Amino acid sequence: MGGGGSSTRRVTFEADENENITVVKGVRLSDSVIDRMKEPSSPSGRSQHRSASGGVNDEELKKRIAEELALERARRDSEAQKRRLFGRLLERERISSNEHLTRAILRERAATEEERQKAQRFAKQLEEKDRELKKHDAYYKEQLARLEERSAQFYKVTTEQYQKAADEVSARFK
Repeated sequence: MGGGGSSTRRVTFEADENENITVVKGVRLSDSVIDRMKEPSSPSGRSQHRSASGGVNDEELKKRIAEELALERARRDSEAQKRRLFGRLLERERISSNEHLTRAILRERAATEEERQKAQRFAKQLEEKDRELKKHDAYYKEQLARLEERSAQFYKVTTEQYQKAADEVSARFK
């Protein structure tokens, strides 16, 4: 048995009482082979054909079965290869998706870290501005206190001079 260059398998078969061929050892046959095997033929015609051809029908049947087995094996191999290719494609897609997801997560982490650092810089700048404002506030309060003190001294001096001048004027004209 050939067909496809793969391993050969010995197939035994036998005919039942209705001249239907039954495959032994659980070999899967296509529907077309089973239909051809079930085709009605007269027992005398079959035996005459066998005797006339010297068992060619058995050989042809074996050849057909071998061809069908080779085709079925090729189909199974093709299906298995398709499954392997599909599995590889799925694996590549999964890896690609994981890499894409990992890159997206890393980008988000980097953006989050950048935002956190930016917020820290703004907080430091705000604290610095607050310190600066407090310093300015203290300076202006100090300047206001000096001005009030000078104003009070100037008022006191002016009041004293006015009182002195008023006393002198009143002493002169009395």
